[in-house]
Amino acid sequence: MTRTALTGVRVFDGHGLSEPGTVVIDGAVIGTDVSGARTVDASGAVLLPGLIDAHVHLHGPDDLRGLAAHGVTTGLDMATWPPDLLASLREVSGLSDFRSAGTPVIGPGGPHARIPGMAEDAVIHGPEQAADFVAARIAQGSDYIKVVLEEPGQGGPDRPSLDALVAAVHEHGRLIVAHAAWPGAYRWAVEAGVDVVTHIPLGQPLDAEIVERMASAGQIAVPTLTMMEGIASGLGMADAFTASLASVAALHRAGVPVLAGTDANHQQGVPFQPAHGASLHHELELLVRAGLSEADALRAATVLPARHFQLTDRGAVESGLRADLLLIDGDPLADISATRKIVRVWCGGVEQTPA
Repeated sequence: MTRTALTGVRVFDGHGLSEPGTVVIDGAVIGTDVSGARTVDASGAVLLPGLIDAHVHLHGPDDLRGLAAHGVTTGLDMATWPPDLLASLREVSGLSDFRSAGTPVIGPGGPHARIPGMAEDAVIHGPEQAADFVAARIAQGSDYIKVVLEEPGQGGPDRPSLDALVAAVHEHGRLIVAHAAWPGAYRWAVEAGVDVVTHIPLGQPLDAEIVERMASAGQIAVPTLTMMEGIASGLGMADAFTASLASVAALHRAGVPVLAGTDANHQQGVPFQPAHGASLHHELELLVRAGLSEADALRAATVLPARHFQLTDRGAVESGLRADLLLIDGDPLADISATRKIVRVWCGGVEQTPA
């Protein structure tokens, strides 16, 4: 078994940086036994847990390569179809790991119903279909369920269908994630009791009552600031993005867990395409701009998504966990952009070619 010992390295422990020490990569996991290990002098460098992007879309193996090259060792995919494509990606080894929602659940109208190639069986027409929809997704390999909400009355799933979906998903013991990029959709998602709300509205901050309700219910936010910034810029509405930053600040102050996600994609018909891997570093910078500390931004891309998506084998640099690691040249607690200064990356102990 191949071992590598990183010596003289400072480790981000979820709060701060350790004193220089040694971390052992023992096959696919983090170990403690240095005997026979190849030594890598990492003096002056900082070791992070591999980053987790809590909102990506996977279209093929190149997306996993893009994530890995930028130190994003896990992607939480929020819609990949058909099931055969998802199954083929699960057979790819040695690159970034992922979990997936598989085929999303959408309504019969709205922008998502018009995305080229959208699966016909994605459309739900009423609450009586919810149980079968959820069972079918799980049978196809979905790790959690993604429902795409539009503004009420604009072609997305109606409220009874949403309520039925939430109940059916929770009966299976799975998480339900709601796409909610508009104020009315966001309110519906929170009121219906989804587990994770992804995106954040442009143009007006979230109502304080919605923020407090999310905090009380233990709901999770994945604001995808990179995507929202890109949409606002494309529409010539840069000022509208200021409200999104204010909403994230309010969520964080209220104690709502905020996870780093980018909506990385190259899907035709989508208004902005963040790059797989590179965009997560920008997302961390935007989270800091929104008011999170540098440590909180790093937690948003490491321990928090691991915890809330029940990935118990990653998210920290600890013995026995997966050797998903990112070695950088710089102190990200002093300047979050230091995460871009990539020296080495390991995905499950497999060293990658960094970007």
